[in-house]
Amino acid sequence: MREVFHQSLEDVQSRLVEVADLVTIAIDKATRSFATSDVALAEEVIEADRVIDTKAVELDELAIEILARQQPVARDLRIVVAALRVSTSLERMGDIAEHIAQLTRMRFPERAIPKGLKSTFKKMGELDVEVARTLSDLLRTEDLALVDTLRNLEDELDDRHISVFEKVLSDNWKGEAGATVDATLASRYLERFADHAVSVAKKVAFLATGDWTADTESIAAIVSDIEITRPADAS
Repeated sequence: MREVFHQSLEDVQSRLVEVADLVTIAIDKATRSFATSDVALAEEVIEADRVIDTKAVELDELAIEILARQQPVARDLRIVVAALRVSTSLERMGDIAEHIAQLTRMRFPERAIPKGLKSTFKKMGELDVEVARTLSDLLRTEDLALVDTLRNLEDELDDRHISVFEKVLSDNWKGEAGATVDATLASRYLERFADHAVSVAKKVAFLATGDWTADTESIAAIVSDIEITRPADAS
């Protein structure tokens, strides 16, 4: 029974990585479709979101079944609880990719990116793809050094998000109402994507340390202490 239980926990973790990888593909395609007005690529993202939703639901069902039947404790319980919360964030990240793709489809054959903001949105898209890939690596490895990487990426996206608002609110902005709405929505989606990733990173840190309140430096110190003291404890 214990072997089956631990296999179920491994299945939970592998499914999280699978969903995160699908989200990475989705945001990559969504941001490329947004930058190039590739409506066919946008349609792929919109269609694929159903797969992400389904896999997130299946993951939740597995986690709930483990809670009901196995009544895990300590780290095992943290894995299941964190998985339930992480799957929700990943599903929302997939939704954000879909929203960006929908903007592309809605404005086709015109470009959704207003004039004067192309380079900003191109960079924000690249940053979100990097965020997604880093998050997948974090879920795969539980390397807490990646938490800092995600926070730094989020900070850069926040700065660019602010710059978009400053642009559309400036006296020099000549965009029509539709262009203004597109710019503010797209910028918010791209910025929010990274927010969810950092939220997931905090949950992974909790999974590794059992501490919701620790900042990144203290998390790293806790994990280091655990690794150092484990042999002595075992003896």
